[in-house]
Formats: sequence, structure tokens, C-alpha cells
Amino acid sequence: MFTGGRDAAHAYGWPMRKEKFRLNPLSSNLQFTLPGARMAKEIFKQPNKKARILKSEIIYEGKAFGVRRDELIEPTGVRTTREVVTHPGSVVVLPVLPDGRIVMVRQYRHATRQYLWELVAGRMEHGESPKQGAQRELIEETGYRAKKFTVFLDVFPTPGFLEERMYILLAEGVSAGDAAPEEDEKIVVAAYTRKQLEQMMRTGKLKDAKSIAGLLFYFSFILSK
Repeated sequence: MFTGGRDAAHAYGWPMRKEKFRLNPLSSNLQFTLPGARMAKEIFKQPNKKARILKSEIIYEGKAFGVRRDELIEPTGVRTTREVVTHPGSVVVLPVLPDGRIVMVRQYRHATRQYLWELVAGRMEHGESPKQGAQRELIEETGYRAKKFTVFLDVFPTPGFLEERMYILLAEGVSAGDAAPEEDEKIVVAAYTRKQLEQMMRTGKLKDAKSIAGLLFYFSFILSK
């Protein structure tokens, strides 16, 4: 029988000395004052200010992204060097057809060495708003037009080293049209039901993280309302 306290400490190697662990019998929440818990409490004491950049150096500047090395003092007072991948930001579009099916695209992604099914997505151009970028990408990749775009997720996909800010938008009032893909884009367009997409996620056929995040959020918090 697992009783918390000493059993938990023994199982996970937690120190028993000076540490307290108790279980509230009226709640499923564990109440503890272990090192991790103290660390969590420190979050509320972190300074609400920006890092101070001491020096920046552009290491690489390409078509899709760049790399910058920053010497800085972080808000916590730590002096360090960080290498950051620069990026203008991106949009992801979840287009819903009148019958409820969702438009997906399939294209070759060289970084993965395979073809992937994805939601419509692309980099934002200079001066574009997320809605403008979404409208452009949707037309370019699929030919579909939408009457309404709504941002429902605003995320940082890889915050450890990538500056990219990603906006995921719902496209409604969708109608067909002619696509205008870029020269290096060879795209297959198809529409799937919720059941089909959930099956693709379960079986690993759908591997693109941004698409999985957008679809799951849409199914769980928007479509279910």
C-alpha cells in the first residue's frame, strides 16, 4: 500500500530530513514541501522585467531564418550567452468547410526526409497581421478563400532557442478557388472529418506538432461548445 510520506520519499529518493509530506484525505491534491515545491513557489518571486542585452552578433542570415548570439544579463541576474534562431513569426490555418470537414495539405519536408500531412501554414511577411498572413497562405496553398479568420492559439513552438511566434487561426465561411503555390511548393490538398483526423493522430499518420496542437484545441475547446 502506497501511503505517501516515507513511501514516496523512498521510491523517488527524496530526502526525509527537514522535509514534510502530507496527504489531505479530503482532497486528491498532494500537499508537500519538497525541493521541487519550494522551487515552484519561487516562480512568484521572479522579477517582472526584461533581460539586459550587452552585445548582439548576427552569425547567419538566410532566407527562412537567421542565427544571433546575445550576451546578456537575464532578469534573474544571471550573466550568460544565448544563441537564438531569429524568425519573423508564422501562421497556421484551420479551414473548416460548410460540411464540417477540415482542409489539410500534404507536402515534402526535407528536414524530416518525408511527406507530412499538415494544416495550412507559413511564415508571415514583413508588416503582415496574422489574419492577412493566414488569408494569403490559405489562397496560395489551397485556393480556398475564407470570410472570417479568428486567432484561437498564440504560441511559441520552440522557446528554448527559437524566436518564432506562431498564430493558429480558425478559417470560416470557406469556399473553393484557384491555388497559387510558390515555385518550390508541390502540395496535395484534401479534406477530412473529425473522426478521420483523430484516427490519423492515434495511428501516427499525422506527425506535425503544430497541426496536432491546433486540431486538438479546436476539437476540445471550440467544436465542443
